[in-house]
Amino acid sequence: MSTVELADERAPAATRLGLHLALLQLVFSLLWTTYVIYLPKLAAQAGIAPSAVILILMLDQAIFTLSDTAMGIAADRLGRIAGRFGIFIALVTALSCCAFVALPFVAGSVRPAVFIALIAIWALTSSVLRAPPLTLLGRHAARPTVPFLTALVMLGYGVAGAVSPYLGVVMRDYDPRLPFIISSAVLLLTALGLSRIAQDGVLPAKQIVAAAAEPKPLRGLPLLFIGAMVILALGYQLHFSINSSAFYLRFAKPEDLPWLMPVFWIGFNLVLFPASVVVKHRGGLIVMGIAGLLGAIAIVIAELAGALTVLIVAQFIAGAAWGCMMMSAISAALAIGSTGAEGKVTGLVFSALALATFARIAAVAGGLQKLPDYAPLVQWAPVACWLVAGAGLLAMAAAGLQGRRASPP
Repeated sequence: MSTVELADERAPAATRLGLHLALLQLVFSLLWTTYVIYLPKLAAQAGIAPSAVILILMLDQAIFTLSDTAMGIAADRLGRIAGRFGIFIALVTALSCCAFVALPFVAGSVRPAVFIALIAIWALTSSVLRAPPLTLLGRHAARPTVPFLTALVMLGYGVAGAVSPYLGVVMRDYDPRLPFIISSAVLLLTALGLSRIAQDGVLPAKQIVAAAAEPKPLRGLPLLFIGAMVILALGYQLHFSINSSAFYLRFAKPEDLPWLMPVFWIGFNLVLFPASVVVKHRGGLIVMGIAGLLGAIAIVIAELAGALTVLIVAQFIAGAAWGCMMMSAISAALAIGSTGAEGKVTGLVFSALALATFARIAAVAGGLQKLPDYAPLVQWAPVACWLVAGAGLLAMAAAGLQGRRASPP
């Protein structure tokens, strides 16, 4: 079979996989939003003090930091056998959904330790829905189509981010049991559909790359790439989750925030597919680096904005920059891990996101943004993070390009 014929065979199946992964990201992100909305109420029913809720959220992120990479490595080892990979996803997702659905039903009748144990089980098992499904994309899609398909997947993540503020307003007064059941059922059905794609062999087997018997430690470019991802994610967390609402409140009322915060995600979503074209021809590291620098400039404009319209434009550009970073990061991770370590490298990207979220929650728990001595640090740290990481990624891309030119043909 020629290369062109093989690419033609893979294209429809890979596109279906990309659409399925986009739906999976959307549903899982909305499930997380549902969890965050109702956690304070459920924790109170379980006899947990309100001040401990933020510690539970930190525990979630600590678990994600470890389990995302572990699940990615497991996916690399199981990915060679499509049927086993599908069963792996289905079984772990079923366990995850059972633990999640149980939370609102047992909150008022079990000890706090049991309630927290259920949360820990859910957090640990839900990692199967992040890096492992993306390994299918890296192993089966033709290399030139990966950026477009990654943009498709990230669209699900971005749409969830855009609608989350509205969910917080609409759902907060409802009984949590029905939202937990519905979100879990939809997520389980979506995951079962994904596992069926793998188990039925819909994707051409010729693209499966055998993983090494033992995972090798990251060195050189992969390690620097993950370090840059941690810094970029920290900048995003500080800017969007801590600083953005304060920016808007300079010109708007608190009740306007659900309509203003999604501006960031509108920019995120609209830039994904144009950016994927650039990634296809120039590579993910270059796009990540440029987006980091442009995003830093946008944050500076947001900091200094003297009118709401200027702030909205700056937030739109910052969201577009983060969209470029996320889509390019997944594409780059799949390329770096293309020798059978797609799961491990992609898992490390998600671990980097979780670690940055942990740091942001810890900063909020410590009241860092309210301390006069540290307020300027929190205010300008996102700019520094995106500038430093963006410049570093461009240097990595330049070094990689120079190395390819210097290597013999």
